[in-house]
Amino acid sequence: MIFEYDMKNINTEEFDKLFDNGKSIIDYLDTSKAEHPNLKSRRVNIDFPLWMVQKIDEKARILGLSRQALIKMWIAEKLKSETA
Repeated sequence: MIFEYDMKNINTEEFDKLFDNGKSIIDYLDTSKAEHPNLKSRRVNIDFPLWMVQKIDEKARILGLSRQALIKMWIAEKLKSETA
């Protein structure tokens, strides 16, 4: 993430001291242009057999998730286990 200091309200030493003491520094950051790396989305279309969609929907309902959230969670878990 990239942040910019709001130097009108606090100097660098004060900012560092707040951070080092575990205090909140969020009021002194400009988060309007903040980005989180690797979280940009790209739409992907996948065709599943009807029986798979029904099973996915059933599991998603039990877990209180959307179909998309469940599929993304399962794929993320698999990718993490493959790279470990």
